[in-house]
Amino acid sequence: MLTILGFAMIATFLVLIMMKKMSPIAALVLIPALFCVFVGKGAHLGDYVIDGVSSLAPTAAMLMFAIVYFGVMIDVGLFDPIVRAILKFCKADPMRVVVGTALLAAIVSLDGDGSTTFMITVSAMYPLYKRLKMSLVVMTGVAAMANGVMNTLPWGGPTARAATALKVDATDIFVPMIPALAVGLLAVVALAYVLGLRERRRVGTLTLDQALVREREPESETVLVGAGSAAGAKAGAGRGGPGGADRSRGSAGSGGSGAADEASDDDFKGLDPNRPTLRPKLYWFNALLTVALLTAMIMELLPIPVLFLLGAALALTVNFPHIPDQKARIAAHADNVLNVSGMVFAAAVFTGVLTGTGMVDSMANWLVETIPEGMGPHMGLVTGLLSLPLTYFMSNDGFYFGVLPVLAEAGHAHGVSTLEIARASIVGQPLHMSSPLVPAVYVLVGMARVEFGDHTKFVVKWAVLTSLVILAAGILFGII
Repeated sequence: MLTILGFAMIATFLVLIMMKKMSPIAALVLIPALFCVFVGKGAHLGDYVIDGVSSLAPTAAMLMFAIVYFGVMIDVGLFDPIVRAILKFCKADPMRVVVGTALLAAIVSLDGDGSTTFMITVSAMYPLYKRLKMSLVVMTGVAAMANGVMNTLPWGGPTARAATALKVDATDIFVPMIPALAVGLLAVVALAYVLGLRERRRVGTLTLDQALVREREPESETVLVGAGSAAGAKAGAGRGGPGGADRSRGSAGSGGSGAADEASDDDFKGLDPNRPTLRPKLYWFNALLTVALLTAMIMELLPIPVLFLLGAALALTVNFPHIPDQKARIAAHADNVLNVSGMVFAAAVFTGVLTGTGMVDSMANWLVETIPEGMGPHMGLVTGLLSLPLTYFMSNDGFYFGVLPVLAEAGHAHGVSTLEIARASIVGQPLHMSSPLVPAVYVLVGMARVEFGDHTKFVVKWAVLTSLVILAAGILFGII
């Protein structure tokens, strides 16, 4: 019964947000509360929610101060040279912009933190997508998949969890998987190329000068300049990008006012050379501060929430020494902070009920028990396939510490090595990074101002394909 209710709860949530019948925050709170009552444990709802909130509170704090920090860095112009360099390299070609998004997200993902990756990637690429009238779900989808592949780094989380749960060395899991993961990353770049060609056909190609002219056009202007003809302009204004997303609508997964979000584009005018918040004399200070912050995070000198708290305070104090200016900068980014932190705490209700009621354990056990006896010698393949839905519908902790040991034991009984099971368990990460239970995805859609439902409809099929490519490469190379 718990298994059925667990799958029903997840399905109800996904259907409602993808059909836009409920906002993600409302769905994350109300649906699990309702199912908690159905399970007969409504009296324990408060305990489940507090447990979930307690576990995600450090993440929420990290995201709050990280958004303030990178928001200030955007304001003062730290990413302006990157945006201009990418624009010159891409020559305002949508295909190159999408491929550049994949490469940038992959490179920044080396720090091992998804939230930071998405904040930097969106900060750099958002102005290009807006000025070229490109689909923002393409940006969020490509960034999420690139980060998902790179999230398998030993310091990224999943590999370390698999190593801990199965008592093996993380290096023994990751290093042999490098060829398969490289194929997965190439698949993301190839997909970005294809999606970029679709965007090029839809919006046309501009020269650098034309793109800069568009930068100075009013936001209400829909005419496309350059290769896009008048007919292309009409088409671009009249329909969304791939996946049917409306690129100008709504706060990313917040259920907030669409008008407010449409009016907030000034937050990301990374190419505007005249905004009053620029601090060109402090550019190298801000660059060194950011490098030091990321280095300290990788070296784990302090907890990440503490690092971003200190970094945000220092960035505000140095760049805006007057208190009214500091308050203005905090207020300018308050919407993003509230949307993202609110989403994290709402997700805590969802995960708290899933875990507290025992739905997660029941669903995992049912899936393991349904594996046919004849599949025992192929437990590597089975684990890889199961990693897709299981890491999407539950947290990495739940999968790697709750389900993976059971799969490894079943594989061991049929002569499948523990390391093979561990390697197969990480192939679902490109899909996992778009799970509604991953706080970082709300940073991605929040800063990009994309509805979470639109992102989900667009990215799931491509993320599944990327994960299957990694699994197939692992089998072909004899890794799995």
